Amino acid sequence: MLRSLFAGISGLRANQTMLDVTGNNIANANTIGFKASTTIFQDTLSQMLTGAAAAGNGRGGTNPIQVGLGVQVGATSTNFGQGSAETTGRSTDLMIQGDGFFVVDNGGQPLYTRAGAFTFDETGQLVSPDGYLVQGYGATNGKIDTTKAGPIVLPQPGGTPELTSYNIGADGVVRGTFSDGSQQEIAQVQIADFSNPMGLEKVGDTSFRQSASSGTAAIGTPGQGRNGTLVGGALEMSNVDLAAEFTNLILAQRGFQASSRVITTSDQVLEDLVNIKR
Repeated sequence: MLRSLFAGISGLRANQTMLDVTGNNIANANTIGFKASTTIFQDTLSQMLTGAAAAGNGRGGTNPIQVGLGVQVGATSTNFGQGSAETTGRSTDLMIQGDGFFVVDNGGQPLYTRAGAFTFDETGQLVSPDGYLVQGYGATNGKIDTTKAGPIVLPQPGGTPELTSYNIGADGVVRGTFSDGSQQEIAQVQIADFSNPMGLEKVGDTSFRQSASSGTAAIGTPGQGRNGTLVGGALEMSNVDLAAEFTNLILAQRGFQASSRVITTSDQVLEDLVNIKR
């Protein structure tokens, strides 16, 4: 069977994957905290027809003659570039300005996200839209205690003194104002960073999971080391570039069409061979 036939089939599969990735990017153009992906192609193993030869005996060297066997998807690379800020005015909406991820807990499983559309539930816990618990550090005697890691929880109503208002600063510290006029630190938002963020696994809900390739999460606070700072009352928009994605759609479409034409031409050649027998 002709090698070009299988090369064309591999081109169909690879360009279909590119269409899938591009379509997903466009679908999430308005998804808070979404990071676009890029499809990376690479050629497959090449068949050796004639090996290379060194110069000698009055003759020059010769180069190898090889025929490629098609294309394959080498990787889908995630773009972790900063998305634009969308001002909401809601005090619990948080945006990371710089590197890092929010840490959330899904029933004991740590997940990491750039989507900071949070709110406090009926028990005073800071949660994501899916009910994941936003992780941070608690306070002891009105000061942040880094040994008290866990969900961020506001004091319950009816306490003495009672919490009357709160704000979240650029350092991630939740500061409360109480009925006696005092101000105290209640909690601080955690920020996680990875040596290789592109190695994280997407698990849906605009969240990521640690993998063997990403490295272990380095848990810290906003502004610590390489960690970015927080912007309150704002959300990070998707970093999808629609102009680039529509261009990628055209490239994938043309690549798919060209690969299908290779298959059609190979089929015609095979038909001509069969007709020779007739």
